[in-house]
Amino acid sequence: MYFTDRGLEELEDRRGDESITFGWLSEQLRTFVDLNPEFESTIDRLGSWLARLDDPED
Repeated sequence: MYFTDRGLEELEDRRGDESITFGWLSEQLRTFVDLNPEFESTIDRLGSWLARLDDPED
């Protein structure tokens, strides 16, 4: 198990039954970057990856 899996498991355990929009998720990620600017490029890469999940060229 990767270290990050613990956070993802906690997210699923605590909020796995909730429905959210990508707009809400984007706003939360922006807030996270505002509070933790050292993660800006990682969050940007995650956003791009999520946006292109169904793009056959990526």
